[in-house]
Order: sequence, then structure tokens, then C-alpha cells
Amino acid sequence: MTGHGSSYSEYDTSRSAKLFGRGRPIHEVLGGGKVADVLLWKNWKVSGALLIGMTFIWFLFEVVKYNFITLLCHISITTLLVFFIWSNSADLFKWNPPNIPENILHESEVREIASTFHKRFNQFLSKFLEIAYGREIPLFLLAIVSLYALSEVGNYFSFLNLLYLGILSMETLPFLYDRYEDHVDYFVSEVIQDLKRKYKMIDSKFLNKIPRGTVKEKKIR
Repeated sequence: MTGHGSSYSEYDTSRSAKLFGRGRPIHEVLGGGKVADVLLWKNWKVSGALLIGMTFIWFLFEVVKYNFITLLCHISITTLLVFFIWSNSADLFKWNPPNIPENILHESEVREIASTFHKRFNQFLSKFLEIAYGREIPLFLLAIVSLYALSEVGNYFSFLNLLYLGILSMETLPFLYDRYEDHVDYFVSEVIQDLKRKYKMIDSKFLNKIPRGTVKEKKIR
């Protein structure tokens, strides 16, 4: 225990490496806006509503086996009946008539969500191509294994199950990482260093012995 504690303290003082090589807080990495607040549970009402709503949808389609068109029609019928009864009974029972807002979602909110999605997609695509170039062999092999494992998981789970699992992960993993950031960074750094040591050993014993042809370097203009 003492040795591990000392190594952890040495990590804190001698290393400043963060997960994925980032140099910014996790809130900024996630976009730094309302989406990041939701994922990190800084706006716990919206985060809770999203989790409960997705859980309810997953329950209806996967457990109850509701059809999407049927559910959409039933929700529309119920909404129409509620607003019809409410608006026509308001004068009789001295109720306030239903107040229907002009805009359900503000344009700025839609733009922020679209901008965050666009930014994250570009970052993902850029990282994907960078891994594909093979500059970091351990990361390339890890990506291949992870994608293959995900493809195998997809054979046993429906798209909705994977979507629900993804949203559940997005609402829990960033929050847990934000709370235990130093411990996770230390653990991941140790795993990466161990993988690099094993790769160097394999490279020196096997990969370097594979004969390779000469490659002419192209001049970059």
C-alpha cells in the first residue's frame, strides 16, 4: 500500500499527462456549454429528465414491445384530448387556458446542439484517421480490438439497447471521471506504459526481424 501511495504521489508531482493527451478540463473537452453541463450533472434536472425519459422509452420498446408508430399515435391522441378538454373546460371550472409557447426549442439551443455535434464528429473523424495512419501502433491495435468487440456485441443487442447503453454511459462515465480524474489518469497512464513496454518487447523480438523493402521518402512541397 505504501509503495502504491508513493508511486501515486510521484505521478502527481512528476506527471501532468491527462487522458487522451488533453490539456483542458473535462468540461471544456465536452464543449463547455449546456451539453457539458448535462453530461457532468451540473444541471441535474435536465440530466435526470434525460435519463428517466430514455429509460422510459427503452422500457416501452424493449420490455413492453411497443411499436413506434402506435406509440406516436397514442401520444398524439392523448395530447389532443388533454388540450381539448382543458381549453373547453377552462371557463366552466375557472381554470387558466393552456398557454402554448410559440417556440418549444429556441433557435440558439438548436444551434448549440448542432454545433457541439458537428465539432465532436469532426474531432472523432480526425482522431479516427490519425489512428488509421498507424503512427501509434498500440492505439491502432486497441482500436481494432475495440471495434471488433463492439461488432460482436452488436450481434446480441438491438440498436435501441446500444443507444440506451451509450446514453447511460455518457451520463455516468464523464461524471465519474470528473470526480475521480486523478485516479483514472494514473491508472490509464500505467496501462499505456505497460502496453508500450510489451509492444517494444514484441517489436524487438519479432517485428524487427521481418524483412522490409526500402521505401523512398517523398519530398513534401
